[in-house]
Amino acid sequence: MEIVEVRRSPRARRWRLEVPWGQPVRLTVPRTASAAEVERVLADRRAWIEQQRRRQVPRLGLDRLSVSESEARLGARELVSRLAQAEAERVGVAFARIRIGGQRTLWGSCSPRGTLSFNWRLVLAPFEVVDYVVLHELCHLRIPDHSQRFWALVERHRPDWRRQRDWLREYGSELLAFSPAD
Repeated sequence: MEIVEVRRSPRARRWRLEVPWGQPVRLTVPRTASAAEVERVLADRRAWIEQQRRRQVPRLGLDRLSVSESEARLGARELVSRLAQAEAERVGVAFARIRIGGQRTLWGSCSPRGTLSFNWRLVLAPFEVVDYVVLHELCHLRIPDHSQRFWALVERHRPDWRRQRDWLREYGSELLAFSPAD
């Protein structure tokens, strides 16, 4: 079996097993979990871990890209800014600023003060996916949760939003794992 990173957490109430793209398996357990319990969880989940690894076959061709992180960040800022400026008025919102970061798990977020944050790796996704994520965060400026009202607003502006969300679910972990050789 491959290397497993075991994290003992004072906040964990139960175990959590993750198989991140291109990284060791992570098992987070309560601080009080015994070594035997950790071994049992890993043994019970061995087939699932192997199944997750088999699914992690590179499909996006990111290894062929010759883009630096700084170039991708600049491209992301330009594209996201243009999209946000074009859509904000249609959604009926105004944002304060745009931040481009290297989040490990998020594509975008929205602060109560109107800062929209986006992952620089989004610029490597299809245009429709970037467009959906920008619109999603703009909609959060009007409705801060994921209620039915929120999704109705997203649907009003992007009726095919589910296709973009599904693309992120299928390819997002590979995209998040991308790290250019700067």
